[in-house]
Amino acid sequence: MMYGYGHGMGAWGWFAMASGTVLVWALLAVVAVVLYRLWTADRRRTPVPAEDRAAERVLAERFARGEIDETEYRSRLEVLRTGRR
Repeated sequence: MMYGYGHGMGAWGWFAMASGTVLVWALLAVVAVVLYRLWTADRRRTPVPAEDRAAERVLAERFARGEIDETEYRSRLEVLRTGRR
């Protein structure tokens, strides 16, 4: 005796159960990705201080005016960028 539940779930019951399971796992995966990105976001973004931006701007202006050549510009820019880490 099935106590009023008929002859089992039927096709729609199985479909609803399978769809619900897939949706729950997808929701858990999305939540995990969002939490991971929020947790690591402050480590990936390192703000450039204003004085470093100003130094790069002055260097770019000197290069644009022709005071320094490209080799010197690139080497000094590399020094500026590695010096801030």
